[in-house]
Amino acid sequence: QVQLVESGGGLVQAGGSLRLSCAASERTFSTYPMAWFRQAPGKEREFVAAISGSGGNTNYADSVKGRFAISRDNAKITVYLQMNSLKPEDTAVYYCSGRTPGATTWHYWGQGTQVTVSS
Repeated sequence: QVQLVESGGGLVQAGGSLRLSCAASERTFSTYPMAWFRQAPGKEREFVAAISGSGGNTNYADSVKGRFAISRDNAKITVYLQMNSLKPEDTAVYYCSGRTPGATTWHYWGQGTQVTVSS
């Protein structure tokens, strides 16, 4: 069974940084587009950032542009989300997601990792 396992969440003060990691269980994920989403209490899950299978293309939600950076290490089958200048409104459960090349929906999901930013 395919697994995506997130780690790196925690409690940080506003202005601080965290790096999230998402490790995949199968090497085929090294070719898959990958993304990070987040869900704050009482809100719908929202897109944060995505990266192509090669790592050559990325895109970000406007709310995190210039502060967050998505990257991947295909040798380790791991995707990262570097989060800088964190704000209290970044508080959420962060989910890693993947999709097969050519698919239009994200259909592999991790269990999520909590990020809490205190003011």
